[in-house]
Formats: sequence, C-alpha cells, structure tokens
Amino acid sequence: MGLLDSLKAKLNPAKDKVAGLAQQHGEKIDHGLDKAAKLVDEKTKGKYSDKIQSGTGKAKEAIDRIGHKDDGTPRSGGTTPPPAA
Repeated sequence: MGLLDSLKAKLNPAKDKVAGLAQQHGEKIDHGLDKAAKLVDEKTKGKYSDKIQSGTGKAKEAIDRIGHKDDGTPRSGGTTPPPAA
C-alpha cells in the first residue's frame, strides 16, 4: 500500500464526518459566512466587496458539494448548486 493510499484510508472517516456536519448545519454555515463577509466588507470600507462576494460564493458552493449525500441528493434545507460545465 502506497503512502497516498494510506493517507486516503486514514482521512476517509474525517471526510464522512465533515459531510455529515455540512448536511446537518449547512444553513448555519451559510449564515456564518454571510455574517463574516459583511463584517470584513464593513472593516475594509467596501474596498474589496467584489472579492469578498466571490470568496463567499465559492465557500458556499464548496459546502454544498461537501454536504451532498453519496446518492446525489442535496443536504436538507440547502440549495442545489448548478451543474458543472
């Protein structure tokens, strides 16, 4: 067994746990991201608004991808991200 195979085997339980947490708390995570983005935008006086919006959107998409169940259904209470092009 190679080093990467060993790492994958050890990280698999953590991946499952993170996916479960994303499914359960996705809305809270989204709310926290919005709140943090608003605070950072206020502190930077809107100078980086476009970058903050972009980063927040990408983070939300990542949470949605992580929160998908193995059968392809989205996490409860969340939105389905658009299909990848």
